[in-house]
Amino acid sequence: MRQGGLSVAVFEKEEFPREHIGESFAHPLIPVLEESGALEKVLASDCWVKKFGGIFQWRGEDPHVAFFDHDNTVRDGAHRWAVHANRSEFDAILLDHARDCGAEVFEGVSVSDCSPPADGTGQEVTLKDGRTVRAGYFVDASGRRNSVVTKKKREWLSGYRNIAIWQHYLGGKPTQSLEGDWNIFREHDMSPIGCFAFRDGWCWYIPVPKIIDGERVVTHSIGIVTDPGILKQPGTDFTDAEVFLRTIKEVPKLKELIGDIRPVGDKMLTATNYSMINDRFADFDGRWILLGDASYFVDPLFSSGVAFATNQARAAAALIRHSSGSQMSEEELRGLWEDYDTEWHGMASSFALSIDQWYHAIGKDNPESVYWNSRGTEGPAGPSHEKTFQALLNTAFTPDLLQVLAQGEGLAGLDVDGPFMTAFAKANKLELTADTKVSLKEGVAVLQGPALDIPGFKAAIPPNPDLVPAEEQQAIRAYWEDPVRNGHLVESPLDRPLDCHRFHIPGDPEAPQVRGLDERDGAADLWARLRGGPVLWSELVQDLHEGQERLLKRLLHAGMLELGNHA
Repeated sequence: MRQGGLSVAVFEKEEFPREHIGESFAHPLIPVLEESGALEKVLASDCWVKKFGGIFQWRGEDPHVAFFDHDNTVRDGAHRWAVHANRSEFDAILLDHARDCGAEVFEGVSVSDCSPPADGTGQEVTLKDGRTVRAGYFVDASGRRNSVVTKKKREWLSGYRNIAIWQHYLGGKPTQSLEGDWNIFREHDMSPIGCFAFRDGWCWYIPVPKIIDGERVVTHSIGIVTDPGILKQPGTDFTDAEVFLRTIKEVPKLKELIGDIRPVGDKMLTATNYSMINDRFADFDGRWILLGDASYFVDPLFSSGVAFATNQARAAAALIRHSSGSQMSEEELRGLWEDYDTEWHGMASSFALSIDQWYHAIGKDNPESVYWNSRGTEGPAGPSHEKTFQALLNTAFTPDLLQVLAQGEGLAGLDVDGPFMTAFAKANKLELTADTKVSLKEGVAVLQGPALDIPGFKAAIPPNPDLVPAEEQQAIRAYWEDPVRNGHLVESPLDRPLDCHRFHIPGDPEAPQVRGLDERDGAADLWARLRGGPVLWSELVQDLHEGQERLLKRLLHAGMLELGNHA
């Protein structure tokens, strides 16, 4: 609505305000709220507590601790931050802001179905009361149930099946008050999330401002994440309020904060089987887009859900704007829609893999636990536990989460005897030497045109800050000191399309597509090296920068390169 030119209707099943799980957020939420104009309204309310990072008591030693985007925060002194919030009030502010921007908002109105109309343009949306609405584009943000528009059952995103059980309590102490030299939050009273492992799972501890008996007070949301099977064992039915309270009062570090707590409500709340994903997130011909939990949701361990969903919404808004008001060709627009689907799927998969890596590393340390041992018998090897933690707390808001986890491999990974190419050759039964020739496989074509820099996280510095000009880094520093006042200093990656090269197979819409941005991935130069015919691998990889290295690896993974020995 703020970008102009569109008529927008929001059909919301619930009447607001309403309760909702997910009360602690990651820092990439803040730029989306700032761009939407809602941040100033959120900050003017009393429903939030500023959040600076996390404390994770996951092993026997001192907890893991980190600020959001820890390395950059330490380097430039500007704290990246998010909020803990009372979701009923927070969400109501956002919905009211949509009205203020001119969207038509219908509360208590459920969507039961949608399908292409007779003329095949857009979608016809059927409401539960029988009314129908014609829409040029349909955005399905219907949550964890099976998608309204795809009408498909979602697949598991993680091999782990969890249940979350929680309640709100009065009388808890702030997480940052914990004693210990490790506590980087205590000196300046900066609120983090607290996550604490125990034998049968882990607990969250989140400050949530609520109104109790007409008075604003800070409660704490305390939850247990465990395996559903554990609830059937004697003494571990955590849906029983007494068993839950007795258990959390024995959890290391957490027990120091909750000695005198008392529950706000009289029953425990639960959510199950949430780490799931749809096979497609967008369809150009159907004119529909999935976002938030309707597309995917990963384990709640690092508070990523709302930040992922809102950044998807920002990308969806850009996608619709370009689709409805630009002079791009159909082929170019299809590429933008493919960007949304492919890049967000990549984010979901890499983040889920990294969560599983974290669980696997912890599980190996807890062989006596049914919960942790089930997560430690199998899993990827390689990245250190500490490196995984740092990358995950940054909530994957760089385009290269897996690159961060594999730090140290560097460009040597593309040497014929380096770790990446050695593994690739073994998997594909290839003999690689310095004389190996490489070319595009027959049938692979390249299109030049526009792309959206999805996921498109504003005010983010990549793992290698040397790639970002000093003046841009200074602007990002100023942005995080006051995003409302300094929002204009930093451009969103989604403000404008970027030039790109798309490697694809014409006539096969199901075949993989690999997109390389000219500006970040050096795609134009890499294409120039490949287009002249076979080239020696040793010559091709010489002097590549990190973006080109990642692009070349993606082409290998997609099976688009032909490798052969020098005649």
